[in-house]
Amino acid sequence: MSSKPATTLNPAQLEAVHHLDGPCLVIAGAGSGKTSVITQKIARLLQAGYAAKNIGAITFTNKAAQEMRERAKGLIGPRAAKDLGISTFHSLGVRILRREGPLVGLKEQFSILDSDDVLGVLRDAGGTLDANQAKAYQWTISGWKNQGLTARQALAMAKDEHERAAAVVMERYQERLAAYQAVDFDDLISLPLRLLSEHAEARGRWQDQLRYILVDEYQDTNAVQYDLLKALVGPRAMFTAVGDDDQSIYGWRGATIENLKRLPVDYPRLKVIPLEQNYRSTGAILRAANNVIAVNPKIFEKKLWSEFGDGDPVLLIEADGEEHEAERAVQRIQTLRADGKAQHFADFAILYRANHQARTFEKALRRAEIPYKVSGGQSFFDKSEIKDLCAWLRLLVNQDDDPAFLRAITTPKRGIGHQTLGSLSQFAGRWKSSMFESLFAESLGEVMSAKALGSLHEFGRYITDLEFRAKHTEGTEAAKALLMEWVKDIGYEEHLLGSEDNENVAIARWNNVLDFIDWVAKRCGGKVTQDGGSTFESEKQTVLQVAQTISVIISLAERGDEQDQVTLTTLHASKGLEWPHVFLASVNEGLLPFKADDEEMTAQRLEEERRLMYVGITRARSTLAVGTLRRRKKSRETVMGIPSRFITEMRLNEASGKEDPREKLKRLRESLAAKGAVSSAAQADEKSKR
Repeated sequence: MSSKPATTLNPAQLEAVHHLDGPCLVIAGAGSGKTSVITQKIARLLQAGYAAKNIGAITFTNKAAQEMRERAKGLIGPRAAKDLGISTFHSLGVRILRREGPLVGLKEQFSILDSDDVLGVLRDAGGTLDANQAKAYQWTISGWKNQGLTARQALAMAKDEHERAAAVVMERYQERLAAYQAVDFDDLISLPLRLLSEHAEARGRWQDQLRYILVDEYQDTNAVQYDLLKALVGPRAMFTAVGDDDQSIYGWRGATIENLKRLPVDYPRLKVIPLEQNYRSTGAILRAANNVIAVNPKIFEKKLWSEFGDGDPVLLIEADGEEHEAERAVQRIQTLRADGKAQHFADFAILYRANHQARTFEKALRRAEIPYKVSGGQSFFDKSEIKDLCAWLRLLVNQDDDPAFLRAITTPKRGIGHQTLGSLSQFAGRWKSSMFESLFAESLGEVMSAKALGSLHEFGRYITDLEFRAKHTEGTEAAKALLMEWVKDIGYEEHLLGSEDNENVAIARWNNVLDFIDWVAKRCGGKVTQDGGSTFESEKQTVLQVAQTISVIISLAERGDEQDQVTLTTLHASKGLEWPHVFLASVNEGLLPFKADDEEMTAQRLEEERRLMYVGITRARSTLAVGTLRRRKKSRETVMGIPSRFITEMRLNEASGKEDPREKLKRLRESLAAKGAVSSAAQADEKSKR
């Protein structure tokens, strides 16, 4: 956390907090206390007469929204904070659609599909079992939605055969979403925008609801999010956007730095306030960061500074290869701890450009018996096969859970097509009931064939029977037998083998299923072994009782924030975080800046990679080490490593981390000699006065 007191604001922060007369853009440099500005501004708005329910604060992650909510609660009290609209862009989109959904053809209880659900629908829409092909469609379609394009517009603009095929699949995909009464994450932004653009009454309601809006991480907005913000603030334009053009690193997922350029054009009265005082890093670290980012063209001028003094120089560590670099990183951790500059392993982070780079560091840390965690990797509970089974268990617990119903009834496939499910969804919407509840409605047969109705009834009876058995089965062995019978009944192993081109991948996924069954069964037996090897006893539970608490169990299983571990993470995932000691790994041409062999390095791409380097540098509070490889692995070859141009741009020679120890000793002796000479002169002067 920042060492800056939450209640003490510097002049620039105070100006940002007190500017309430029209649109405001706060250019918040890394570590400049932007969260304090946002929460203090909320308090100022309440003082100025705004009701808490009329203030909206929007950020990009649930974690950031939660932190902002807690900070606001501490500042203005729980009662006022309860009514604040603090949320992510996507959560706000859900709120708008729950209230106004019928205007765009959605019932109130529409389903929100996660990434795996989307892939399943895209496989169906694209007529393919190839997961990579479905992911390619997903990536392309998401990009179009983030630009606000419909399937027809995308088809008209398609540049090649892949894009033309993707646009056709997008049309079919959207038809299926409408039939299922479902939306994906991109729709949570584009549909509210369409709704507000086309329906003046709804637009007026939301502009009246959110009379002042604060947007955090503004540089991460995409084109559709910017247009949604414009629609929400309306002609009053009472908003504060907080962002940093130097930390715009998500261009690959639709974020555009152009949104920062558009603000002064669209809002000529815009007040721009830069926050330049850094409360995180030492002078040496900030100097390196400023030098690197100065090479990029500027939208808004700013230069970070701090009152922490120069601190340790930034250290350049040259290594013979990846393994040697990992050893040097481990040695640095051990040295800083031995010197007393760090007490905890959690004070250290190793940052890299791509996920695969973690493996070498993991091996070196394990050898040295140093605990670590890899952030940003896929959790066991995020695997699609585990999500499939969790959907079935969710449905046993809550038959009104339509997203769980849709996932369970289509995975594995059981001859129930999207048209049947579309008819069921429309029927359920008409009668304001869940899809499962509607299965057994007497009049359902009027809207579909007897064959389709029979398939739905068969599924419904199976769920009812499984729920009964889950309710009356407890103990490890009995639970395991029931769960194994269940996955056999639904043909899940055959489903995995049939949906994967690679048999080894299918087998690995089936092994995950078996692990999951063991995991649930042990909890039914009341005896649970933790990851550390310790075992605790609790009361026996039924399968249904374990299913009821599965969300809580999963979240607890994934908690590791309190543990004392070195963090390994990508530069992208490190944004918004900070550590006392940071090691930037493999800062070489081709890796950072990243460039594939068949890729042209455009000026725009290079600028974003430079911003990524800047983000990495500014994660460090006390010390920063930059690793570079003399030789590096590239596919199956070893090639010569070329130090990244960013190392030259850091201008480390201004306060070099590669100082010759003999020179340092020489300067120390000269300094001591000079002090001795001054002392002798002072003593002589004193004697003469006597």
